[in-house]
Amino acid sequence: MRSIYEDVTGTIGRTPLVKLRRIIPSPATVLAKLEGANPLGSVKDRIGLAMIAAAEKAGKIKPDTVIVEPTSGNTGIALAFVCAARGYHCLLTMPESMSIERRKVLAALGAEVVLTPADKGMPGAIEEARQVLAATKNAFMPQQFENPANPEAHRRTTAEEIWADTGGKVDILVAGVGTGGTITGVAEAIKHRKPEFRAVAVEPAASPVLTQTLAGSQPAPGKHLIQGIGAGFVPKVLRLDLVDEVVRVEDQESLEWARRAAREEGLFVGISSGAALRAADIVAAWPENRGKVIVVILPSYGERYLSTALFQRLEA
Repeated sequence: MRSIYEDVTGTIGRTPLVKLRRIIPSPATVLAKLEGANPLGSVKDRIGLAMIAAAEKAGKIKPDTVIVEPTSGNTGIALAFVCAARGYHCLLTMPESMSIERRKVLAALGAEVVLTPADKGMPGAIEEARQVLAATKNAFMPQQFENPANPEAHRRTTAEEIWADTGGKVDILVAGVGTGGTITGVAEAIKHRKPEFRAVAVEPAASPVLTQTLAGSQPAPGKHLIQGIGAGFVPKVLRLDLVDEVVRVEDQESLEWARRAAREEGLFVGISSGAALRAADIVAAWPENRGKVIVVILPSYGERYLSTALFQRLEA
């Protein structure tokens, strides 16, 4: 039976799980959740809708409200398409280091984009967004790094999909940490049903803020190439108490594993997906995980990274 949706936001979620047979030969079963199958191509579509819907329900948004948000790209795209579908103006701040494809998609969706210095990273984009918010009449900031609707979206949808599609047999989640909403929401929902379930966070080796924080050290963020994860601080929505392990992945490993995913599995994915795949490979190789079911989140497809280091060596 076919379904007809009221608007494009109704098509978010229900993304497929695909068994990885070639890229990770392992006695564990590794399943990739293809979040690029969302309508605007990333896992962030889930929270874009969730945060706007929660604000509408709370009466925080009116027809003339300006939606302001700092973003590394994909959350901005998610907010932009939800705003386009619902008639809101969207203004986004973003580090200038983010790919040109993301900026063009945002422009196509009618969003206003303010670029911030690359060397200031996401903290710079956040500060600029706060200034814009203060100076703009009738503005609302979803605040993806703090908004409880972010992990709630993953508790309500992503976790339920993983649980249903694996018949409750999932043992381990491997997920990159940007805002921390995915790993927090999924871990909260599944650990409640299956206490032995483990959540593995992935972060850039060049900016190991989670590792440092868990070790009780002063976080020392660094520059890295893995767009979408490694914000340089511990987001408020991230529950570190739910994280069982942190795997650090090098920039070049992330690039190579994303390329390998395309060549060996036919999965055309982005840089953070490459990082997640490398981490899943590491986790699957641990002896204690033999026979386990591992789900790895692949946050986005590769088209938004064609101008980046990921595909610089390709010739058309």
